[in-house]
Amino acid sequence: MKPSIASQCLQYASPLLLHRSAPSWTPQLTPLTARLSTACRCKAASRIQNRFFSLYKKKNTSLLYYTASMILATLTLSYASVPLYRAICQRTGFGGIPITDSTRFTPDKLHPVENARRIRVTFNSSVSSTLDWKFTPQQREVCVLPGETALAFYKAKNNADEDVIGVATYSVTPGQVAPYFSKIQCFCFEEQKLNAGEEVDMPVFFFIDPEFASDPLMRGIEQVTLSYTFFKAKYEDGEIRALA
Repeated sequence: MKPSIASQCLQYASPLLLHRSAPSWTPQLTPLTARLSTACRCKAASRIQNRFFSLYKKKNTSLLYYTASMILATLTLSYASVPLYRAICQRTGFGGIPITDSTRFTPDKLHPVENARRIRVTFNSSVSSTLDWKFTPQQREVCVLPGETALAFYKAKNNADEDVIGVATYSVTPGQVAPYFSKIQCFCFEEQKLNAGEEVDMPVFFFIDPEFASDPLMRGIEQVTLSYTFFKAKYEDGEIRALA
């Protein structure tokens, strides 16, 4: 039995309709898919960017706090370094600073070593250019035994027309002698106020530790120099400071 004309038309028309319908849907689906894909990518990129900026901001904040802490610590150390350095040097003799720790002035330290050689102690003085004072030692030198106490004097005069406060620093050369050079009394690191035209004597009471004589590193040292430098002083934050 032959197929009818209608069935033949439908047979030949179905592939044609299917063939023609495919391209008509494809152009409609492709832009939609592309738009959805682009939106997802933009949203993901936005999330990544926001997270990056959040981490960047947090890191910058931490860095800012760290920098501020370092600056604060540096400022604190700068103010504390002078008295701290001075205290360490006065106890250990570091940096050529004679020892002024009174706990070391025990009776057994104040007995001269009779069989030791005498040490010549010379005195030096200088004044900062900002201070209109005359400052000189009253003796050029003294000769002492280790363990023997000695008294020396400096004279200071204020040549200015006004009252001035000065402060003195000191050192011993050679520097390796400083741990053995002990001062019982001196005018160093203390404010010295002189009225206009005033002149005063400033004593220095010292001794050289008896252990100096038994230290093999001190055998070649025959002369020690004690030096003082006066600076003009001013008050900063309740503490007196020297002006260079």
